[in-house]
Amino acid sequence: MSDYSGSRFDSARRGAGALLSGALSMLIIMVALLGVMWILEGIDVVLNGSLDQYGIVGWDPDGLVGILLAPFLHGGFGHLMANSLPLLILGFLAGLRDVGKFLWASLMIILIGGLGTWVTTGPGMVTIGASGLVFGYFGFILARGLFDRSLLDFAIAIGVGVAYWGILAGLLPNQPGISWQGHLFGLIGGVVAAWVLRRKREITASPY
Repeated sequence: MSDYSGSRFDSARRGAGALLSGALSMLIIMVALLGVMWILEGIDVVLNGSLDQYGIVGWDPDGLVGILLAPFLHGGFGHLMANSLPLLILGFLAGLRDVGKFLWASLMIILIGGLGTWVTTGPGMVTIGASGLVFGYFGFILARGLFDRSLLDFAIAIGVGVAYWGILAGLLPNQPGISWQGHLFGLIGGVVAAWVLRRKREITASPY
């Protein structure tokens, strides 16, 4: 075996190892995240829904605190169950290649999605739920496939687009009790995060 072939094999092996390590890390992170949400919802049920007041309260300065809390709160176990599987799958895929970027992307999605929701919902209206994160990870994965021009990211983006294109109906303002604002600005936050965290390309100066 030539040195070139050996180096290619070693590189592929390191890449596979890094991908496996990232997959395990993301699985642990997403299971832990969902665990926190389920525990909080259990506490909320015991407290007769009193935790829901800590969501995003439109146009209320005190409600800005809810930007960080709202993704972890839900209006019942049915609401949480509806978000759990897509959050697990899309979050896992969003962080599969780079856990550090996933954490930064999550923060940007929460802040952009939350601020957009706070500004565009009616005064005093409370918004809770992880669906903004779901839409954010969806947008992040699709946009990352375009911005990074990575074959793996592009393949993941195509798979996610085919599997979850139907969730885009949640962007329409015609479903009572559903925050289309949270969905829309979560999606925008995901696209912005993909752009900010895109892989920087080196520019090689021409000798001529």
